[in-house]
Amino acid sequence: MKTLYLECAMGAAGDMLTAALLELTGDRQAFIDKMNVIGLPGVTVAAEGSVKCGITGTHVKVTVDGVEEEAGDAHDHHHDHEHHDHDHEHHHHDHDHHHEHDHDHHEEEHDHHHDHDHGHHHHASVADIEALINGLDVSDRVKADAKAVYALIANAESRVHGRPVTEIHFHEVGTLDAVADVVGVCLLMEQLFPDQVIASPVHTGSGHVHCAHGILPVPAPATALILEGIPSYGGEIRGELCTPTGAALLKHFVSRFGDRPVMAVEAIGYGMGKKDFEQANCIRAFLGQSEGELETITRLECNLDDMTGEDIAFAMEQLFAAGARDVYTQPIGMKKSRPGILLSVICLAQDADKLAEVMMKHTTTLGIRRQDMSRYVLDRHEETVSTEYGPVRLKRASGMGAERVKAEYEEIAALAKELNLPLEAVREAVRKACR
Repeated sequence: MKTLYLECAMGAAGDMLTAALLELTGDRQAFIDKMNVIGLPGVTVAAEGSVKCGITGTHVKVTVDGVEEEAGDAHDHHHDHEHHDHDHEHHHHDHDHHHEHDHDHHEEEHDHHHDHDHGHHHHASVADIEALINGLDVSDRVKADAKAVYALIANAESRVHGRPVTEIHFHEVGTLDAVADVVGVCLLMEQLFPDQVIASPVHTGSGHVHCAHGILPVPAPATALILEGIPSYGGEIRGELCTPTGAALLKHFVSRFGDRPVMAVEAIGYGMGKKDFEQANCIRAFLGQSEGELETITRLECNLDDMTGEDIAFAMEQLFAAGARDVYTQPIGMKKSRPGILLSVICLAQDADKLAEVMMKHTTTLGIRRQDMSRYVLDRHEETVSTEYGPVRLKRASGMGAERVKAEYEEIAALAKELNLPLEAVREAVRKACR
């Protein structure tokens, strides 16, 4: 299984993630060239060497109309100026104060006093950002990933400021800077195409950051909301290590958080921040192959004896939509010999609280049992084969002495209906193509 592991011992921010992934590709110039022609107005992206604690890595520099959104102080992630105004004295409207912290990863004294007089004093709404992303020369997959990341940020900002998402705005210069980071990571994820992305618990930093409106705790409020359900910790380093954009990118792409799995590493990337600490200020990315492994999951269960089959089916749909890995029912006998249904939900540990809320909302249960357990899983990935009747997607699983291949039912059924063939004829064509 192609596995990407992100070591976030110094937090996460958009430019650091971009740089770490870029080092894994083996052709950084191709990525830089692509980023500079995708259609971000006034944006220039460059990669430069950087050394932290004697370790050589890459720093990705984004400029807007020739100006790096940083004002020259020790900030790391100037790029997430989107959540503008929490760290800089921009004097914007209140609803726009989205901790632009992301741009400068780790800075306690966000008192740049730069007024962003780059000719961009406007603010971009969520709809403006979506329109900008939709107009870029990138694939639909990259566009969808980028918009999903921004949705996480906007929802967090909405909760922080008590305003609808439609009223959330981002500082225009910071938006272009941050969009470059977000789209860059999404492009590199598409290029690397890992079967799974795992990350370490996230170091958020500690202390406070100063902004035009007062002093905020670390992690910043929006970052803290985005990190809900994700293992994180403060530590002794003073400053903001994890930014809203970095947190949102992790939440969107990472399937689970924990220790690095057993894997044959093929490439290692170092994405450097700009500020210096006693500890190397970088994100480290490992790319390689992992075998079938033992992973931790959670099972949630409740007994039901007063719901119709239709209502239970609806609850199951909501649970799948909320991120459950599996949902199933079993007939059981309850007290006084009443027939009942055992509803079971399999999920990742970080999703358990959210799914328990869904169970409470959509079933009649008064209590939910939780059990954390481990399970063995095979390496899994999807691929497409060409058959005499057309392309068909397959699911392959291997490891621990086993190997399995299964065609997606919906695709073979669609071909069978379109060509008026028996299902078995399409299945045989798939087996033939695999051979």
